[in-house]
Amino acid sequence: MLVANHTSMLDIMLMLYVSKNPFVFVGKQELVKIPLFGFFYKRVCILVDRNNPKSRTAVYRRVQRRLQQNLSVCIFPEGGVPDESVLLDNFKDGAFRMAITHNIPIVPMAFLDCKKRFSWEFFSGSPGPLRVTVKPFVETGLLDSSDTSTLREEVRDTILLDLE
Repeated sequence: MLVANHTSMLDIMLMLYVSKNPFVFVGKQELVKIPLFGFFYKRVCILVDRNNPKSRTAVYRRVQRRLQQNLSVCIFPEGGVPDESVLLDNFKDGAFRMAITHNIPIVPMAFLDCKKRFSWEFFSGSPGPLRVTVKPFVETGLLDSSDTSTLREEVRDTILLDLE
């Protein structure tokens, strides 16, 4: 399970560059509505309607199929790009619940420069390098669903340390 902070549209491209293993994104359904981007997005992502419990449950089955195809899974656990002033938003449980359920390790990553290179503010950003720190894998084999919030906060704190 690949997880990273989410601050820019660059995050998606950077994840594709950083991961040497094939993977699939899990992303929110509403992004399909974005012209052109949505066309490609729905073809390469496992889509979830976060307001629909059936959709959230179906994601687990789709993830299982992708794992059986030897693909990794990538989720930005903030659930979206936070406000410009937020360094790292609260994480949602989904990535961590799925990692525990499917007994797969989590690979925390900190994307250090995406916000300053290509933020959501119009005419902001600057050219320059995009740095990433890839942290040690966090094993989930001995965890159960009651450990979800502890795991979530442990991974968030790991990423936050690199961002500060």
